[in-house]
Amino acid sequence: MALFSKELGIDLGTLFIRVAEGDQIILQEPTVAAIVVQEQKMVSWGQEAQDMMGKVPESMEVTRPLIHGVIADYEVAANILEDLLRKQGGPIRMFRPRIMVTVPYGVTSVESRAVHEAALQAGSREAYLVQQPLAAALGVDLPIGTPSGNMLVCLGGGCTQAAVLAMYGIVAADTMRAGGMALDDSIISYVRKKYGLIIGPLTAEQIKLRIGAATPQDEEQTMEVQGQDQVTGLPRPVTLTTGEIVEALRDPLHDIVETVRRVLEKTPPELVSDIIDRGVALTGGGALLRGIDKLMTKELGVPAYRVDNPTTCVAEGAARALAMYPIIRRNLPPV
Repeated sequence: MALFSKELGIDLGTLFIRVAEGDQIILQEPTVAAIVVQEQKMVSWGQEAQDMMGKVPESMEVTRPLIHGVIADYEVAANILEDLLRKQGGPIRMFRPRIMVTVPYGVTSVESRAVHEAALQAGSREAYLVQQPLAAALGVDLPIGTPSGNMLVCLGGGCTQAAVLAMYGIVAADTMRAGGMALDDSIISYVRKKYGLIIGPLTAEQIKLRIGAATPQDEEQTMEVQGQDQVTGLPRPVTLTTGEIVEALRDPLHDIVETVRRVLEKTPPELVSDIIDRGVALTGGGALLRGIDKLMTKELGVPAYRVDNPTTCVAEGAARALAMYPIIRRNLPPV
């Protein structure tokens, strides 16, 4: 049966679910579900549900079933996984897939068990868990099978994880339960305080993607956004600049840098020299923020670089972890 069933790596993220088979991403959808409130029934998920965010009547609710990388609404998360596996498994349900699902480093046994049970309930034949930093390291081909040190930072939407890896395991790590969504919140707060304008999370994310940066840029970009005046309640436009967004993101980026610094401080000295030689790999959607590598390099005194596949490496690494299960099983979370 193993010859016919699929083997899938699933990056179960706060903002996106990505599924990899082999070295190929076969699905990428927002981790958002639309629910009929009275019946508590999921009617859609993914991009279709995200397009409804902030635009549905009271009878419906658009929700994120994962918060800070862990399951907050078990039933909705299980329904999403079930629909996902049904679409990927095809019409013949007798060959159920074997899956590897990612979880943040440092999750509790209750949180990891919720992910494992949801994966089994969704219809997988076998389900395993892998920490996101380990999956990301496998996805970017870091030489973590050796006794030398490799450092990686996962800048996710719901949490930030920094880890030092060697011998297919995590030597030192820390997780901050805030990430890209905290950057969006800082932009929302900045615009409200400076301009008296209320904007939504999707608008804040667009601002971050289009003109956002972690450090001052040579080329100043501008963007006009529409919001709601908090005094009159009427729509009003305002033009934002890259410099303003750099200022807005200063505090949450400082917290992210401090998380990475804490991991470096508790890393064995023998591994620190390896990290200085090899640098710090930046992964996750947050790695796409302009200047984040320069900020990390300046603040840590260690070279930092963005990997070639920052958004997909965790899912790709989860699929590789499934193929390498006999080698890495001792370093995976117990379920």
